[in-house]
Amino acid sequence: MISADTLRTVVGIVGNVIALGLFFSPLPTFIRIWKKKSMEEFSVIPYVATLLNCMLWMLYGLPIVHPNSTLVLTINCAGTAIEICYVILYLVFSSGPKRFKALLLFLGDLAFVAVVAIIVLIFFHTHDRRSLVVGILCVIFCIIMYLAPLSVMKMVIQTKSVEYMPLSLSVASFLNGLCWTIYALIRFDLYITIPNALGLLFSITQLILHALYYKSTRRQIAERKLKGEVGLTDVVIDDSVKESSIISSHKNEATTNNE
Repeated sequence: MISADTLRTVVGIVGNVIALGLFFSPLPTFIRIWKKKSMEEFSVIPYVATLLNCMLWMLYGLPIVHPNSTLVLTINCAGTAIEICYVILYLVFSSGPKRFKALLLFLGDLAFVAVVAIIVLIFFHTHDRRSLVVGILCVIFCIIMYLAPLSVMKMVIQTKSVEYMPLSLSVASFLNGLCWTIYALIRFDLYITIPNALGLLFSITQLILHALYYKSTRRQIAERKLKGEVGLTDVVIDDSVKESSIISSHKNEATTNNE
């Protein structure tokens, strides 16, 4: 018989692997940025928001704040390192006001977490109280992050297209939310349960939208391709007509000259 602690550890490890995949999901974007040496129109906000979230959960997972949370600590240490790399790349390849804004947000993240850590460690002397303060902050910022895709879901409903809501990301978010919700329920942790259960709910909604609008999305893409082909055909025909007219004109001129 598998013990609850062993099951929790296994689920947590699976959750770590999935979460790591989600952290690496923007990598193609930053490879493109590296090649072009430009941030183009990409925003730094998603990355500094994820960084803040990871640092708060990293603080929550520390043994002096919330014991027996090694897996929470490890994945958020990895997430913090990855997001810092993303933000540094943004700072390197952006310029002017964008770079200044990114730097302010980055330093703001570091300062905020440092202040929270100092206050919690100095003024709260039990694990329960430290977990309460940091846990509430984690829940608040995690919920804010999970609310971000609502605008995308709204666009999906309006356009009846899931083209800009990748299925792979929705599935990964579902599995991530499922793993961490189970992890939190095995040895009940309210602060991990709330945001991950909410994330699970949102990802299920995204999967339902994929099921509802899969056919209409394919139809819209096919129609766009068809219009593109028709447009190209029109151009080719138009050019052919013009060429025929020119040839005919030249022939008429030649006939007139011969006469």
